[in-house]
Amino acid sequence: MSKINEIQKRRTFAIISHPDAGKTTLTEKFLLFGGAIQVAGAVKSNKIKKSATSDFMEIERQRGISVATSVMTFEYSGVRINLLDTPGHKDFAEDTYRTLTAVDSVILVIDCVKGVEEQTEKLMQVCRLRNTPVIIFINKLDREGRVPIELLDEIEEKLNIKVRPLSWPLGIGLTFKGVYNLYENSLSLFQANKQRIEDDVLFFKDIYDKELVSMFGETALKLQEDVELVEGVYDHFTKEKYQSGELAPVFFGSALNNFGVKELLETFIRIAPIPRERETTAGLISPNYEKFSGFVFKIHANLDPKHRDRIAFLRVCSGKFERNKFYTHVRLDREIKFANPASFMAQDKNVIEEAFPGDVIGLYDTGNFKIGDTLTEKESFMFKGIPSFSPEIFRELVSTDPMKSKQLEKGIRQLTDEGLAQLFTQHNGLRKIIGTVGELQFDVIQYRLTNEYGAACNFRPLNFIKACWVYYENPEDIDELKRIRAQNIVNDKHGNLVFLAESEYTLNAAMSKNPKAQFRFTVEHNTQTVEFED
Repeated sequence: MSKINEIQKRRTFAIISHPDAGKTTLTEKFLLFGGAIQVAGAVKSNKIKKSATSDFMEIERQRGISVATSVMTFEYSGVRINLLDTPGHKDFAEDTYRTLTAVDSVILVIDCVKGVEEQTEKLMQVCRLRNTPVIIFINKLDREGRVPIELLDEIEEKLNIKVRPLSWPLGIGLTFKGVYNLYENSLSLFQANKQRIEDDVLFFKDIYDKELVSMFGETALKLQEDVELVEGVYDHFTKEKYQSGELAPVFFGSALNNFGVKELLETFIRIAPIPRERETTAGLISPNYEKFSGFVFKIHANLDPKHRDRIAFLRVCSGKFERNKFYTHVRLDREIKFANPASFMAQDKNVIEEAFPGDVIGLYDTGNFKIGDTLTEKESFMFKGIPSFSPEIFRELVSTDPMKSKQLEKGIRQLTDEGLAQLFTQHNGLRKIIGTVGELQFDVIQYRLTNEYGAACNFRPLNFIKACWVYYENPEDIDELKRIRAQNIVNDKHGNLVFLAESEYTLNAAMSKNPKAQFRFTVEHNTQTVEFED
């Protein structure tokens, strides 16, 4: 098959949501339809202790949440789907933000009972900044939730995007009968607690079909009223409006019970964008560009704790990646080849011979990669737009076992390489400060340091509220900062100068006293290191 055909058949997307909206459950139903798994891991009953397929870390299994992006590749109807299941918890939002740089579209899951929640709004803001195409799945229709029209109004208002329903529920909660596909005039019948995949679908001429009315009575008549309202109020759906990020198609269903999921998946593979061009330091790079290029958006240490492996997740952006072929690591200006590149089904890996634009592959890494790194075929450009955000919570890392200091040093550097948190140092690296966007990250770091590296530690709270990267041309530009605020100056793990502020007042004072320096709250991962002399 030609490279163009390979590109045409690929869809790379992320599933995002507020915690507990049903994101991981929807992921697993997609995998069921794709034949990638036979039994769903997410269950309602506490009697069955199964973990979700995509939650491979032990702490995820214990807490029942996703704390790291999982990559899953499967095929459905001749389309190769690269699905990235992201953390929903706000404390791990930065991992989700970076994941959004590696996808071409997004499916946003909303709980019909709770509606649009705070984290949903933040995630959607990131999508809107990039004009990422979004499909919305309103989940848990088998529960007594909000009226669909009311939910659609809230989505348009809070998420700042126009919507267009492409399916519609028959009833809700106890009266939920199924999901009507407005495109195909078909009805998927609902059965509670259904865990199998079957074609329980009825086809009708349209919503006014007498057979539909005779089967469902008042519910069918209510469907007619609702659809007439939808046709009159919401914009007509076009693929172009969706792919430009102007209009979000909406589907309804129950992921746990497998309803509305097939309609969503089949429409997705028809309308979702194929791999798109990407911005680099040399301009836009098209997927059709002859030479290979790609960037690292995620690093995970100890994917398999037994083997202490470290995997760099790379999004292929152009050309064709080939096993055992030398490629240029742009930041290091080195040629590297990969003997065992892999595709993923959560923790399961398969060695691949080649990969095409849109694919997400895993590269075994001995410490060469950091997030944002670019691989090319003997070219020197770097991909842009992979951010690191200012942390909001800071704690000093304290070893409780001096005999394990080497394990602690190795562990904290590898875990912060993943983007789980940011590492800052003082006094030639002897003092280590960890910055995160949420409290839960410290629990995860401590758990993984203990269980994966055998390094016992504690965290000492610090009263900083923000980190700012400081850029300057001449040492005298930051003379006041070095002289008066030396205790606030640290370096990030790449050597960049960072100012830690205890308050907005402290930050404003530092900025006003050092007017020639630039204080930045985000930094690109491929930004060149800024030297700082003590």
